[in-house]
Amino acid sequence: MYQRIRDLREDRDLNQTQIAKYLGMSQTGYSKYETGENDIPSAVLIKLARYYNTSVDYLLGETDQKERYPKSK
Repeated sequence: MYQRIRDLREDRDLNQTQIAKYLGMSQTGYSKYETGENDIPSAVLIKLARYYNTSVDYLLGETDQKERYPKSK
């Protein structure tokens, strides 16, 4: 999971400070998510999935499908 959020960030040429600002936290706090030092709260996972237009399952490593799931009606 930690490598995936780092890869997604780097693929968009973003730095940790930019993502931390989006999440409303410090760069140091966000860095601890990428290194696995701190667990990522579910609310943060949801925000990251929305930001990167992917699923929480992808971030967690439960699927290799990057695309979001279609919303059910």
